[in-house]
Amino acid sequence: MHALVTGATGYVGRELCRQLTAAGRGFVPLSCGGGALPSGRGTHAVDFRQAAIADALLEGIEVVYHLAGIAHQQAQAQLHEEVNYRATLALAEASERAGVRLFIYLSSVKAMGPAAGCGSRRENELADPSGPYGLSKWRAECALRERFSASAMAVVILRPALVYGPDPRGNLQWLLRAARWGFPAPPEGGARSMVGVEDLAELLLLLPQVVEEGVHTWIVTDGEAYTTRHVYQLLCEALGRSGGRQLPAWCWRILAAGLDVFQRQPRGSSYGKLFGAERYDNCALLQATGWQPRQTLACVAPAIVAGPAPAT
Repeated sequence: MHALVTGATGYVGRELCRQLTAAGRGFVPLSCGGGALPSGRGTHAVDFRQAAIADALLEGIEVVYHLAGIAHQQAQAQLHEEVNYRATLALAEASERAGVRLFIYLSSVKAMGPAAGCGSRRENELADPSGPYGLSKWRAECALRERFSASAMAVVILRPALVYGPDPRGNLQWLLRAARWGFPAPPEGGARSMVGVEDLAELLLLLPQVVEEGVHTWIVTDGEAYTTRHVYQLLCEALGRSGGRQLPAWCWRILAAGLDVFQRQPRGSSYGKLFGAERYDNCALLQATGWQPRQTLACVAPAIVAGPAPAT
């Protein structure tokens, strides 16, 4: 298998490239600025905000892993539209013309819109996406399903839940900082699905072996549901701390409001992410592919606390 990886220097892209290298599989890595992978290997610079991919980069490619995208909440809506939606469709069409066998698009559970309740959602339990990021991912999904339903090129749309691993991003990063600083524990409330970055990359490597035709849409989680208090406790334990004291919910509301201002997010965003219910069902993926997640946050917490592994 010869693959092309967009977003190769991103959080998931780095792990995917590491596993592709370890498996001895040939691949062409792309990144927005042409930076190097942790191994020192260079990447081809392709900025999807400004230009389409050169046809030469797709020559001989069997599988395209499209991981690149705009996730910043403060980014302009037009940028989400151009990169997450229009550039995705353009890349898929170029891949089809080049004879690519399988196009894998890393979407997000945010494409499904906000949850209406506390239960685990399946792929068809949808609401109108909130915010330009979720909307752009949803529009890209719809375009791929419509355009390639009868194509010889198979398409897989993955909706991963929050991804965890060493050197975490987003609110998981802030919780780790709070645990290091010795903040009291958050209150109980809410629960969210997550998935380990190594497991997600292993799934990406598996898909070319099990997908032959059609357009498929699957949710990706590790099968667990984590409250913010549970996550915080796991991080404290990995740091060798008890994390026993609890800060009232109103204090966490104030802290979350400050985080919204710092990150230029809509008011209430951080608190909703920390204490809301966002659970997803991965049964369809497990049944269709045979993939089984190996990681849970409990087993990965020590690596998260230790920081990113050295480059190899």
